[in-house]
Amino acid sequence: MTPAPCAMNMFISIALSAVFVGLAVWHFGMAFLPTSGESGAVPSIDGKPLFVPSAGATVGVGVALLLCAGLIAATSGLVSIGMPVRVLRWFCYALSIGLLARAIGDFRYIGFFKRVRGSRFAQLDSFVYSPLCLLLALGVAFVAYADGT
Repeated sequence: MTPAPCAMNMFISIALSAVFVGLAVWHFGMAFLPTSGESGAVPSIDGKPLFVPSAGATVGVGVALLLCAGLIAATSGLVSIGMPVRVLRWFCYALSIGLLARAIGDFRYIGFFKRVRGSRFAQLDSFVYSPLCLLLALGVAFVAYADGT
């Protein structure tokens, strides 16, 4: 049995879960309502995207984001899925490391330390995507740590 979490932990857990659900909905929208031109959703060079994700891949990302929301909710005790909290915490730490790695980037096209700049994606990545990933990484690590004490 886990102790009752404090109000701040619950607020952060609910906020994180809501952000992950919102991101999932955004990805589902991109999968089913594709846009034309440079949308800013994928890295591009000279207006040409480096890759064109399929609808299935975009839906897959949306499902993964919903799973992230569920992980946060389960780790914080908002929902019960029958897994030990210790295991859920380790999954949260792994998710946090993955989000931090995304924020840091590949040192070329994505992340804070990218070299290719000037595209719509690069601007959104610098001011929205990477900072969001960093904040999510910190929040997920907080949930894992706070619920482990």
